[in-house]
Amino acid sequence: MTDDPYKVLGVDKGATQDEIKKAYRKLAKKLHPDLHPDDPGKKSEFQAVSAAYGLLGDPEKRKRFDSGEIDAQGHERPERQFYRDYTSHPGAERYEPGEYEDMSDLFSDIFGRHQRGGGKTYERSFHARGRDMRYHLEVDFMDTARGAKRAVTMPDGKAIEVSIPAGLNDGQMLRLRGKGGPGIGKGPPGDALITVAVPPHPVFTRNGSTIEMELPVTFDEAVLGAKVDVPTISGMVAMTIPKGVSSGRQLRLKGKGFPVGKATHGDQIVHIKIVLPEKVDQEMEEIAKRWRAHHSFDPRETLRRAI
Repeated sequence: MTDDPYKVLGVDKGATQDEIKKAYRKLAKKLHPDLHPDDPGKKSEFQAVSAAYGLLGDPEKRKRFDSGEIDAQGHERPERQFYRDYTSHPGAERYEPGEYEDMSDLFSDIFGRHQRGGGKTYERSFHARGRDMRYHLEVDFMDTARGAKRAVTMPDGKAIEVSIPAGLNDGQMLRLRGKGGPGIGKGPPGDALITVAVPPHPVFTRNGSTIEMELPVTFDEAVLGAKVDVPTISGMVAMTIPKGVSSGRQLRLKGKGFPVGKATHGDQIVHIKIVLPEKVDQEMEEIAKRWRAHHSFDPRETLRRAI
């Protein structure tokens, strides 16, 4: 698959942030691994789409990518650093033409040591903090709901463990102190900045601390009422469907949403959707005919009044 994040998402370089977000959501729902558990190809495509959105979905990172500062993986591109970058640093000494016999002397002096005649070495005072390194990390929806630990590979090949706090938001940045580029001289290392991308879940939608989902119910469950199992981020729970419920009705599960602080959780909103079988049998058809013959209920009456 192409490394161009625009091509991965199927959008033009002039696409708006909203268009990029819509393209990502459409592809993520289509390719989500939960829908294709036995298809490694779909999983690979899903990861590529998530990585592309992690880059282009952030306006600042998108700007840096377009200008060539970072690559398609969000890594810093090597900078062309010149002498003036260091002489402008506080405490750095200015170079005057004729001071150095050759360029090796010049660069030796810039980076901290310069050896003159007689073998005597002079220490220089240039120190600078290391570069911050930026990374993209895809985190599963359920991991952000419950909290988790993930491994991130650093530029030197070492893997470090990153704690994913429960309640983490899509696009949020985690900072790992001292895990970035090495410092210059006695300067401290930079930090690792990890931008988190959370792909859409096939069942749940997050709205702050509230989780929303659509629950299909049968014709008889809607008419007679029922007790059904409903998925939540903490497992299945039993919920009572009231007798005579209509599609669009919202039921609330208290405390089944995302964590708020350390002790409380938001709620889960369940949207009822009445679903008929793909093929209506004769018995169901006869029931509907008998009901229609003796009732005049019109659910669209209020619509006509509003026109």
